[in-house]
Amino acid sequence: MASNYAFFVHVITSLICTIFIVAFAGNLYQDVGITWGDGRGKIVNNGQLLTLSLDRTSGSGFQSNNQYLYGKIDMQIKLVPGNSAGTVTAYYLRSEGSLWDEIDFEFLGNLSGDPYIVHTNVYTQGKGDREQQFYLWFDPTTSFHTYSFLWNPAHVVFSIDGRPIREFKNLESEGVPYPKKQPMRLYSSLWNADDWATRGGLVKTDWNQAPFTASFRNFKANGCVLSNGISSCKSNSSSDNAWLYQQLDSTNQKRLKWVQKNYMIYNYCNDLKRFPQGLPLECIVRTNS
Repeated sequence: MASNYAFFVHVITSLICTIFIVAFAGNLYQDVGITWGDGRGKIVNNGQLLTLSLDRTSGSGFQSNNQYLYGKIDMQIKLVPGNSAGTVTAYYLRSEGSLWDEIDFEFLGNLSGDPYIVHTNVYTQGKGDREQQFYLWFDPTTSFHTYSFLWNPAHVVFSIDGRPIREFKNLESEGVPYPKKQPMRLYSSLWNADDWATRGGLVKTDWNQAPFTASFRNFKANGCVLSNGISSCKSNSSSDNAWLYQQLDSTNQKRLKWVQKNYMIYNYCNDLKRFPQGLPLECIVRTNS
């Protein structure tokens, strides 16, 4: 009798565990939706993997179901392998409207063997022109790497595998606009940009290599979800909201400087030719601070 009872408990426990896994493993089904591409974007493996593809006819894209007003967003991405010249895999936060806010990762494809370029930008109230570009220090096409946004009232931090590569500080007190009022969704897309993406448009997309495919998994969002104008971040003291006050400690400041010293290939704040009437205000404030 006891053995029958133990077997019964084992069966019920296994069933409960199976139900739990099915309910919670398919986060991509719950958290994002394919928005365009006519079938070129797919969620597979019981919601654990999302792929975007590009061919001569169209690319594809997805967006998060939730809007966030501040957040810590992580996604693991494996970029287009081989000759990806002309393609762009975009991964970004953006609000709606003509005076939108936006925080961008854009991965610029390249010829086989050449390093990927990561293009970053920050828009506030519809104005961007804040580009910084980096080479990656690894091959982003052979395995998944984690790309993260930290967006809180103090700053925006772009990170790769937990290593910060760029910080955009809140300098509103100095007259620099900062994204703080408009909720943003996470978006991603894979599209053809061979008019500019690779060597300024000199290298065109080789459609014999199509379809081009990028893969996504392990979406994680610790954010203030905005629903009907109400934020989910109710308590400022909640330990779940520690990211809301997160700063760069001395270790991460050193890691940030390491990336910028060794892998940054363009910084708008150093481009005097582009801004003959004077550098943007945030560049001047940072230099003097």
